[in-house]
Amino acid sequence: MDPMEETVIRAPSLRERLAASRSERGHLVPYLFIVLAVIVADQLTKALVRGRLSEGEAWPSKDALLAISHVENSGAAFGIFQGGGAFLLGAAAVGVAAIIVYMLLVPPAQRLYVAALSLILGGAIGNLTDRLAKGTVTDFIDPTHYPAFNIADSAIVCGVIAVVLLSLREEARR
Repeated sequence: MDPMEETVIRAPSLRERLAASRSERGHLVPYLFIVLAVIVADQLTKALVRGRLSEGEAWPSKDALLAISHVENSGAAFGIFQGGGAFLLGAAAVGVAAIIVYMLLVPPAQRLYVAALSLILGGAIGNLTDRLAKGTVTDFIDPTHYPAFNIADSAIVCGVIAVVLLSLREEARR
């Protein structure tokens, strides 16, 4: 090879990076428990609410500071995009796929990021499960002056906050 010849360094493709990380995926097993715990807690609590309260019913009452209310939300967070069924279903499916791919690419040393992404993934799958089964998402934690939400929503918010804080910490280190 001629020493004057230019060497081109190519970044590995997504397929190559996934194949290379295949042997390192064992580190993800504990995080599957986080994902499953969020999904199970979310689906169990929603089933309890649907089984015990009629839609629109609240316990103890809607006048309480915090109530358990049976709300079927056909929209997204905070009730936006009401009736956006197909769009929200597609967006959720793409989001779940993107999170899974990203989790497969995150280095094992970044375990706090993976834990945060596990919360987001579990919540996204929990709400996606509702959308696929019923076309709506069951919300039930009902603060008086705030839209109702559920366990999946809480996991997503906590995961996003953790990712932001971890990113800010990482940026401060640089």
